Amino acid sequence: MPRLSGGEALVRSLAEHDVEVVFGIPGTHNLGIYAHLGIQHVSPRHEQGAGFAADGYARATGKPGVCITTSGPGILNAATAAAQAYSDSVPMLLISPGPPVDHPGRWVGMLHEVRDQSGAMEAVTAGSHRVHSVEEISLAVAQAFAEMSSGRPRPRHLEIPYDLLDAIADTQIVAPIAVSPPVADPTAAATVLRGAQRPGIIVGGGARGAATELMALATRLAAPVLSTANGKGILPEDHEYALGAGLHHPAAAEFVAECDVVLAVGTELAPADLWNGPFTFTGKLIRIDIDPAQVVTNAQPDIPLVGDAARTLAAITAMVAPRADLERAAKWRARIATEAAAEGAAWSPLVDALSETLGRDGILAGDSATACYYGAYSNLPRYVPGSFLYPTGLGTLGYGLPAAIGAKLGRKTARVAALHGDGGFMFTAPELAAAAALGLPIAVIVVDNGGYGEIRREMVARGDNPVAVDLPSPDFAALARSLGCHGITQPDDLPGALRKAFDADRPTLIHLLETDA
Repeated sequence: MPRLSGGEALVRSLAEHDVEVVFGIPGTHNLGIYAHLGIQHVSPRHEQGAGFAADGYARATGKPGVCITTSGPGILNAATAAAQAYSDSVPMLLISPGPPVDHPGRWVGMLHEVRDQSGAMEAVTAGSHRVHSVEEISLAVAQAFAEMSSGRPRPRHLEIPYDLLDAIADTQIVAPIAVSPPVADPTAAATVLRGAQRPGIIVGGGARGAATELMALATRLAAPVLSTANGKGILPEDHEYALGAGLHHPAAAEFVAECDVVLAVGTELAPADLWNGPFTFTGKLIRIDIDPAQVVTNAQPDIPLVGDAARTLAAITAMVAPRADLERAAKWRARIATEAAAEGAAWSPLVDALSETLGRDGILAGDSATACYYGAYSNLPRYVPGSFLYPTGLGTLGYGLPAAIGAKLGRKTARVAALHGDGGFMFTAPELAAAAALGLPIAVIVVDNGGYGEIRREMVARGDNPVAVDLPSPDFAALARSLGCHGITQPDDLPGALRKAFDADRPTLIHLLETDA
């Protein structure tokens, strides 16, 4: 059994779990980790950016992202990213030092001291674990990865007392724990679906590992498929039974009400997905979810199936007979597309340019911006899982650029673009420097409406005078150039500018002005 320091035991354990890249910032208390860090390390300019980059990496690859910070302000800076990952069921391991093993438990005024650092992270993750010995570190890493790969994938926090990082002990590196996801009994669901005349499917992010099985069942049942933001691309959006993404459209609600059986796979059916209140299910509702609590939340199913989406869908497919009804799918696809086009009309030139240039496996990392949730969400077709990264649920700002960095590092051959509004972009604009240092050919699109345009609109709708929403815009292109990127404003040929950005030697910021800002 080798004698290892806590920092070396941590790094070896991450490597044992096939971690290829970590995102983080070194600090006084985590130097014992960095002394042994042979894994690729990416240095964002703020810990929130590190967390968002780890999130983007996880969404693009399906593998847990890893974020390393220092104690106190470092890990608290990453808390927003952790909360976003929790909201969207993204597997991410956040690692930080904590107070020494013999800390008295009451405030003593140490550097970076937080009254209850682990408790703070417990509130925004699926769990925070503080180890108490060097020997425990490798076990804690293996447990965290097992928890992220079984059940609902959500972020975990590991706190290591900083004195353990340089302490040495006989240490066994724990191998990854094999996890076999359960398959639910498909019999009742298959019986109902065999008798359905107007079946429909709603797919969420929980089905991202079931793309093949979803396509097989949708085709076999002739069931049109409606997608949430996190489910976008699991069924290619040019498939004959794809209705596209956006549960909030009136036609989507009418489609669901028209179905005599709805199969909801890996989706919360959450208010943040629906926008306009819950669906009315006039027929039977079948839900498949790995989370036994979620399977009955927001909409009570007639048949709840707790199990792995891929295995459960495959079992159902084997028990139903094939049919065809392309006319019904085409009718609903056209209706939803018409509403989506009207909603996103202001951004259609941008969306069309992205559609033309991203490619089938390209990735859009969007921010919580009108150009994204009104423009791209329902109008930009995506064709593979993990190709539309969007901070739904928590709805943070500043997500797009750092998530794009993580996505590009995870899927190196894919074209990657970040889409921001001008207000949200300023939250993480310094990450341009991180992307430039890496030489990543990311297109960073900033749609400028002069501040917080959506909040301005809501104020006006309330009859209020707009306050604190009109912000003077910097010269975004010059800002990008000062941080080592290319930068252009209002290009005459947007598709051409995007193609050039995807082939460049560094990021390219494209600043677009909204004409009605």
